Amino acid sequence: MSLTRRRFLGWIGAAGASTVLGRSANASSTVHFKGYADSFAILHDITLCVGCRACEAACNKVNELPPPELPFKDLTVLNQKRRTTAKAFTVVNRFEIEKNSKQPVFVKKQCNHCLEPACASACFVKAFKKTPEGAVSYDQSVCVGCRYCMVACPFEIPAYEYDNVFSPRVMKCTMCHPRILKGQLPGCVEACPKEAISFGKRKDILNIARERIMKHPERYLDHIYGETEMGGTSWLYISGTPFKQTGMREDLGITPAPELTSGALGAVPIVVGLWPVLLTGIYAISQRKEKVSAEEQALAVAEAVEKTEVKAKQKLAGELEKARKDAQKDKDSAIKQAVKKALDEAASVKQEASDV
Repeated sequence: MSLTRRRFLGWIGAAGASTVLGRSANASSTVHFKGYADSFAILHDITLCVGCRACEAACNKVNELPPPELPFKDLTVLNQKRRTTAKAFTVVNRFEIEKNSKQPVFVKKQCNHCLEPACASACFVKAFKKTPEGAVSYDQSVCVGCRYCMVACPFEIPAYEYDNVFSPRVMKCTMCHPRILKGQLPGCVEACPKEAISFGKRKDILNIARERIMKHPERYLDHIYGETEMGGTSWLYISGTPFKQTGMREDLGITPAPELTSGALGAVPIVVGLWPVLLTGIYAISQRKEKVSAEEQALAVAEAVEKTEVKAKQKLAGELEKARKDAQKDKDSAIKQAVKKALDEAASVKQEASDV
């Protein structure tokens, strides 16, 4: 019998009761994912990336994601650090490095497709799995929405469709697994105009990375990020800038995630029963804060508009009064001039009469 989202939600109460009663729970699985020797991998050469965002556009098109608020050619989005979301499986960030201030560094971020994924080790319904091709896949049909994968991922990649009320999913880069199965390149690899992204068998990609480092030691650090981090990943990086300075973690070690989480997984059935309630509460609080903030902002704008209107009315009234006074002054002056002219003309006529 498969575990569906509806059945799982029906068990939430039971899981909560088990917690209260102090009953023990066993992890559904502590099997370690060893990866596949002949799997594929992708190499991102940070020194070649120019931040054009062509990879983002290709990812959006291939995965049929909603269009972004700003077009992909708008590079102003690089002014702030971004992370992947349910609507953006990959993002490029720009880093200004002090020693190389004339040339910023651009880094592409997405799921690293670990050889032994933390998300898979934390998922008690096995919604995540490492495929023979190298991608870490996600099965929505068995996912119960616990979001424990989001907590487990050391790279903070999985995102949740909070706005999708009826059938929310955990969203992340798929490594274009369907395209790989058809013999095609991943969308980002195919779209990169600078060939900053390379695709191939992982063993070959590692050799390519080592060869570049060996031929150009002045350009690259002697380290392939992802070769051993967290037991290794299928997304690899080489760089001329310390990875820590480009927002990448250097404290992960080489121990695979399952070895770190196997003990903690014993409590997953209990934790996962309460987790949706907790995350829903957090999301509700967040939404409430955003709503209050929006209301306060709207109130502030309304007050500013009202003050501006009052000042404008006062200024207009002053200008009208001044114009009225000026008009009256001009009118009085005109009357005086007319009277004077009439008197002058009368005096002239009288003078002419007396002369006759």
